[in-house]
Amino acid sequence: MLKVLTIGGGSGQFALLSSLRSLPGIEITSVVSMVDSGGSTGRLRDELGILPPGDILKCLLALSPEQAVTRKILQSRFSRTGRLKGHSVGNLLLTFLSTYTGSFAEGVSALADVLGVRGKVLPVTVDRATLVAELTDGRRIFGEAAIDVPRGNQREKIKNTYLVPHHNDHIEVYPPVLDAIQEADVILIGPGDLFTSVIPNFNVPGVGEAISQAPGKVLYNVNIMTKYGETDEFTAMEFVHEIEKHANRQMDYVMMNSARPDEDLLDRYKTQKSEFVEPVPAESLSPRHVFHFDLLDQDGGIVRHDPEKFGCAMFEVFRNLD
Repeated sequence: MLKVLTIGGGSGQFALLSSLRSLPGIEITSVVSMVDSGGSTGRLRDELGILPPGDILKCLLALSPEQAVTRKILQSRFSRTGRLKGHSVGNLLLTFLSTYTGSFAEGVSALADVLGVRGKVLPVTVDRATLVAELTDGRRIFGEAAIDVPRGNQREKIKNTYLVPHHNDHIEVYPPVLDAIQEADVILIGPGDLFTSVIPNFNVPGVGEAISQAPGKVLYNVNIMTKYGETDEFTAMEFVHEIEKHANRQMDYVMMNSARPDEDLLDRYKTQKSEFVEPVPAESLSPRHVFHFDLLDQDGGIVRHDPEKFGCAMFEVFRNLD
């Protein structure tokens, strides 16, 4: 049984886990960032002082054998006026289970049991914290939601990110995460928003050090598109180098999408200052082993990873691990 560990958050992690869920011969553990501060998640965090449930919930749903049904139910939102308006059923359920069990991690485990999740989903930390981005002009932006959605037509690039604890003088990694890193045969990083979904995991002290010393192979999934305010004009090489800087090691493998979206769709993305990440030749990333696959899903006018294609690609990668 191949032990597979994923690290990330948000929609990218959902696509990856959805692709892995049905693959034979693997044992999945997902480590999820805990800095989401927008929408229902942000309101629950601010009003009730809990850890943000949104990204964890996405990962649990991705690994549920009844994904379509559970997504329809748990991602439904209250529409009437009042305090519940805008909250998702799943976020509220995870909040309730966390309160009932006495800890967020136990609440996650309880919901995983209810959903029949295949694998484990672990918060990278159980300490509450705010993500801060330091820009190249010295300014700082506080909160994942504010970093994720830039205001105005121009913003300096992100120079660095770090976490500010809410109630303690430091932040600690959730101990089972370190065990999972040490035991993994292969560690999959990304895809996902680089500075607000992926790197926040490495901002937790101890995670980068554990990855650097991990005996397993490490693979990075490069994003298909850049994102305004985070990875403007990033090349595939820059994505890889930024991850390696935070993981404190060179990637063993790199996977990137080789299919180009339709030009009219790319033109629409340009209005959002988002561009296609061109695949680079394998030799340019040597000695890393580079995989090129068609991973593209552009249905509905949105560019993202196709879970079925992603799953086939991952199966091929696992077959060719050294």
